[in-house]
Amino acid sequence: MANNPKIIEVSAKDLPLHCPTDEVALWCSHPRVFLDLSETGKASCPYCGTTYQLKAGEKTGHH
Repeated sequence: MANNPKIIEVSAKDLPLHCPTDEVALWCSHPRVFLDLSETGKASCPYCGTTYQLKAGEKTGHH
């Protein structure tokens, strides 16, 4: 879908993480999908290709 997918760094306080985030305008959004960063610290949105990555030193915890 997207030609140049973005990479967005997130912190543990941003979890649970969903795409699109609340900052995205409603007119240009796709269905909300929750992304699991617990295994690799990284996940890509299946709709828009945006990659979310935990900032260095951040760890996922139990919510």
